[in-house]
Amino acid sequence: MPTRRLKRLFFLRPTLKVSQALLGKYLIHEYKGRKLGGMIVETEAYIGKKDRAAHSYGGRRTKRNEIEYGIGGHVYIYMVYGLHYQLNFVTAGKDEPECVLIRALEPTDGIDAMKKFRHQKDERNLANGPGKLCQALHLDRSLYGHDLCAKGSKFYIEDRGVKVLPGRIKKGPRIGIDYAGPYWAKVHWRFWLDRKEGKAYTFGC
Repeated sequence: MPTRRLKRLFFLRPTLKVSQALLGKYLIHEYKGRKLGGMIVETEAYIGKKDRAAHSYGGRRTKRNEIEYGIGGHVYIYMVYGLHYQLNFVTAGKDEPECVLIRALEPTDGIDAMKKFRHQKDERNLANGPGKLCQALHLDRSLYGHDLCAKGSKFYIEDRGVKVLPGRIKKGPRIGIDYAGPYWAKVHWRFWLDRKEGKAYTFGC
């Protein structure tokens, strides 16, 4: 199967479906003439106005999360704790403020450069957390609102033909959202690939 970039319709589906369908796809940032990126191996879904863990819960609309109210396929990136960027992809249609957080990648492209950006030699520790992958791929708030589906985009997602069987997708509670209350903190909207080949990941900032 030839490599192809994901198009708008991919992101306009239900957010839980998009969150799982992103597993096995490749996130690429073309930076200073080279590709940086890897295979998406962990995601989290945030289901808008009804989701107490979402920035848009209850219809909250601020300068920071305004892009969530746009059409699917755009980038929602922000900083937490004044230290780490968090990369999200807007899903669903206009005025449906939902998104998917990209939690971890398996590095494949530009690994030497990613090691320099992360000051890290161990490939398993390059992009095994949402803050780490942003640092490894040199992502910052300049990408806020970026259209992943735009022609000629330097930041996009590729389908390289990886087949992800349903049995390889594991589910569990989202991380770091105890403030959302017992139900929303425990709902199984975090998804990751079962790495049968033995590659180890530890997920965190």
